[in-house]
Amino acid sequence: MTKPRRLKFGRKRAVGRSLGKVTTRHHGGGAKRLFRVIDFKRDKRDLPARVESFEYDPNRSADLALLLYPDGERRFILRPEGLKIGDRVVSSDSAPIKAGNSLPIVKVPVGTEVHNVELIPGRGAQFVRTAGSAAIIVAREESFVHLKMPSGEVRRISNESWATVGRLSGVERKLRKLGKAGVKRHMGIRPTVRGVAQHPGSHPHGGGEGRSGIGMTTPKSPWGKPTLGTKTRRRFHTDRYIVERKKKK
Repeated sequence: MTKPRRLKFGRKRAVGRSLGKVTTRHHGGGAKRLFRVIDFKRDKRDLPARVESFEYDPNRSADLALLLYPDGERRFILRPEGLKIGDRVVSSDSAPIKAGNSLPIVKVPVGTEVHNVELIPGRGAQFVRTAGSAAIIVAREESFVHLKMPSGEVRRISNESWATVGRLSGVERKLRKLGKAGVKRHMGIRPTVRGVAQHPGSHPHGGGEGRSGIGMTTPKSPWGKPTLGTKTRRRFHTDRYIVERKKKK
């Protein structure tokens, strides 16, 4: 009998450091947490699984559902809205359109909400994994499905990509008030210090006597690049799969 794989294990966190140097600002500390192995591929086909329990995951915004398969294997998936303990879900070409079921996106009717969407078939879900989020299938063409993302962008997705039916649970998460700075520290988020309050060696806006301005005509990033509206990145990615851009706020 093969030993069941562990679904939780400890893992050293980088906390924004590489060889001791800060590579990502405002990261550090935070409560200890166990990493959960999540089934983003849903590759256990045609085997109905029973929802055994729901679990909080400190590594992401969405909650998890623990599935028990007939062969005794357990796997975590992201918890869809409306799923209850004892429900059965399946990953199959012919799965019914029901929350938690996974199937090829081409077989999902137009107008249906989906989450956990594959960008490249077989790679595992990369889109729509945040708590309370869902994408809507708006149209079909020969080899692609048009998917309206939570941002409002309409995107072409391959017919062979898989998706999970339903909206993710946790819509009310955005209403949470943290209440105090210590909660942020427990989450591993460090304070953000204004550039003008820093030493001139740490930020272009720094230095001066008492309260002083930034000392330049246009603001700059901590690395000396123009900021606030100035485009500084070269665009290498293609937009051939984007049908409609997201709406600007």
